[in-house]
Amino acid sequence: MIMKMTLANIFNNTSVYLGTILACIGLTSCSDSRSTPPGKILLHDNWRIQQVNKVAKKGEEVSSALDVSNWYEATVPSTVMGTLTKNGLFNNIFLGTAIKDVDKTQFDSSWWYRNEFTLSSLVKDQHAILHFDGVSYYANIWLNGKLIASKDSIFGSFRQFSFDITSLINKEKNILAVEVFRQRPGDFGIGFVDWNPRPPDESMGLWREVYVNIVGSAGLQHTSVESKVNTETLREASLTIRTEVVNYTSETLKGTLKGSIDSIQFEHAIQLLPHETKEVFITEKEVAALHIHNPKLWWCSGLGNPDLYKLKLSFIENNTLSDSATTTFGIREIKDFVNAEGYRGFALNGKKVLIKGGGWTDDIFLRDTKESNETQVQYVKHMNLNTIRLESVWGNNQSLYDLCDRYGIMVMTGWTCQWEWENYVGKPCDDFGGIQTEAEMNLMVESLDNQVKWLRAHPSVISWFVGSDKLPKPELETRYKKLLSGIDNRPYVAAAAGMKSTVSGPTGVKMNGPYEYEGPNYWYVDKKNGGAFGFNTETGPGPQIPVKETILKMIPQDKLWPINDMYSYHCTTAEEAFNKLDPFNEAVTSRFGKSDNLDDYIMKSSVVQYEAMRAMFEAFHVNQSKTTGIVQWMLNSAWPSFYWHLYDYYLLPTSAYYAAKKANEPLQLMYNYGDHGVYIVNELNADQKNLKARIQLWSVDGKQLLSKEVDTEIASLTSSKIADLNKMPGVVFLSLELLTAENKHVADNFYWLSAKEDEYKWDKTTWAYTPMKSYSDFKPLNTMPKADVKVTVDKVDDAENLVIDVTLKNSNAIAFFLNLNLKNANGEIVRPVFWNDNYTSLLPNETKHLTCSLPKSLLQNETSLEVSGWNIPVLKIEIR
Repeated sequence: MIMKMTLANIFNNTSVYLGTILACIGLTSCSDSRSTPPGKILLHDNWRIQQVNKVAKKGEEVSSALDVSNWYEATVPSTVMGTLTKNGLFNNIFLGTAIKDVDKTQFDSSWWYRNEFTLSSLVKDQHAILHFDGVSYYANIWLNGKLIASKDSIFGSFRQFSFDITSLINKEKNILAVEVFRQRPGDFGIGFVDWNPRPPDESMGLWREVYVNIVGSAGLQHTSVESKVNTETLREASLTIRTEVVNYTSETLKGTLKGSIDSIQFEHAIQLLPHETKEVFITEKEVAALHIHNPKLWWCSGLGNPDLYKLKLSFIENNTLSDSATTTFGIREIKDFVNAEGYRGFALNGKKVLIKGGGWTDDIFLRDTKESNETQVQYVKHMNLNTIRLESVWGNNQSLYDLCDRYGIMVMTGWTCQWEWENYVGKPCDDFGGIQTEAEMNLMVESLDNQVKWLRAHPSVISWFVGSDKLPKPELETRYKKLLSGIDNRPYVAAAAGMKSTVSGPTGVKMNGPYEYEGPNYWYVDKKNGGAFGFNTETGPGPQIPVKETILKMIPQDKLWPINDMYSYHCTTAEEAFNKLDPFNEAVTSRFGKSDNLDDYIMKSSVVQYEAMRAMFEAFHVNQSKTTGIVQWMLNSAWPSFYWHLYDYYLLPTSAYYAAKKANEPLQLMYNYGDHGVYIVNELNADQKNLKARIQLWSVDGKQLLSKEVDTEIASLTSSKIADLNKMPGVVFLSLELLTAENKHVADNFYWLSAKEDEYKWDKTTWAYTPMKSYSDFKPLNTMPKADVKVTVDKVDDAENLVIDVTLKNSNAIAFFLNLNLKNANGEIVRPVFWNDNYTSLLPNETKHLTCSLPKSLLQNETSLEVSGWNIPVLKIEIR
């Protein structure tokens, strides 16, 4: 008998990888005399795909000795478009408007995914459980010529499925054939809203992992550990282990759960009725040692170490191992609170933490890898951010969440506004979005159940958003709330916009924009919309022009200059705004003058986006007594774009990346564009004393206008004004340096300021942005004296990486906005590399030391350092 389960075993955190199993994956043979040990067999390789109308149309025919040599090679997870691009069908698909020309009709028909795999013999009482962690969007599933399930029950991108296939397994070759169908208008599938063009295949495919679990009479699923921390002392914590045990037999079973966490070991006897799924809780009442003294806590980046533990859990039945799970978890307590202004905030282990984040999207064809995810999570930490917000439950497996656990990056995840607007979901929507009927609500409640159980073991996940731009229907939110209270213990937020729910009250957050360019002072002077107050779940200063190397991969050679509609195509697909660079370009020209070539435009754009991004993040630090969170929209891009990202599609940082890094340094001095004050900001988990602030003003031609020092100190997680500055005498540079009492460098900051301040058309404010009335004028920077910068480079090996140590020695003119890049022999920028600072400036006769860390494998022969800047010639230094 085939048993269909709607909730699949959680993978990765709750699976055991055994070398003896891995040898049996795919076409590899295993001896029939050897039984298959319990564990997970990942069906990643040896897949082929083909359009159904080009091959046999029935699953029993595909599950046979079929010639698939002309099918496309594939791996899983994947989408059809991801596989076709990997097979070379769409070269340069991101150049110009090429993606528009893809024939979408080929995805109107279904596609086959086919895999051959071998299992060694199953012994008595062993069961093979086939799992699908994500199907987009409908599927017929065949194994060895038998239809396991059809598309009338296998649908929904965020449902997970499992089947007991024990009776269908062959001792020799097994053939799994899955016929997938794309999502249709009205389906609640994967979507990118207006961020980029829709994938031509609508993300059809097996977009998450497919695997077989070999278990005995019973199996474990959804294993996690919840923790409650004594937030007064941080010296004790109570753990609750929860797991589901599934009886795959028609008999009553008695068995023992055996587990260990470090030196803690325990046993817990349970009994299961025939085919019963039982959720088991093990607390300090059952195992006293689960009350932990002096625990190593999981902290987010900036507040402490993200310490992790491992739970090893086994189910023993009749003195035989039936199944086992290894779950990585963190001891931490996450709570939300409401501040005096009515805004929601979050406290980690009792410490209020300012959310500093960016909005995540997966690759347009869902091709992210563990390596690309790791680079991006490293970038988040390097920028001194502590949070990623996912609008949708992204990730083609759990690697993103594993990495956030390890690097101490908090994750906010939940549902997307894709399903809340008719033009995106493809069906009528009301004030509560598109999820309206009983059947639709049933689908989404089950989907949320699946996703929360899939992710709840991760300490990095701190909240669930059950709505985005809109609230769910009250009856749906009531069901969501009841569901979450039974399966998880972290906060949920009804919507990412500022709304009042009849079920849960005010959301305590805001989503009032802007998403388009605003001047640096906007974040300080705006008191109604996106300014630095409350919790802004998504906002940002608009376009981010990538480096030229990336632009050349986006825009055809004959369309590179001047800016034209080809650039607009690589903005967003929004109809009302963000579909061209006009507002941003107006700001660039008004502030710095008209560009007559692409290189000059990129330089001026980089300066504009740096000052805009830095000011946004800094304002939330300076005003942290009234703020609880800020999420830059966005962090990354699903495809090569000119909007919102901090690093581009090819993982090359923009100037805004280093602006965010500078703004989010935990202890430093900042300039308040609103009141012209100098502030000291401390995001560290400890008070800071015996500090000294050095404040200098310089003219464009390198003359010092002001120099003063102020002794200062600052309490933990606060900001304080330490000096007032008068109105600027024209265009000037402001240099701020924080030092210890012994003149040891702590942090520095460098601003360009104008006597003419940015002004706004407040009465014209929309959800997208507030239009500019007039701009600061920095055109005198175009006549700055040329600076002469000497550059020396040294290499230093450490245990894992190579460190490039760069010394910049300036002449008697200010060297403005220097950008450093490592380049390979082909002139391409080397990535990922991590500069401690970039897009930096030097005062007259100043010497500055910068360092860059990178994997040793990236530094090849003929690698060079290129230094460019506003008023210096391009310098190229060979690294030997």
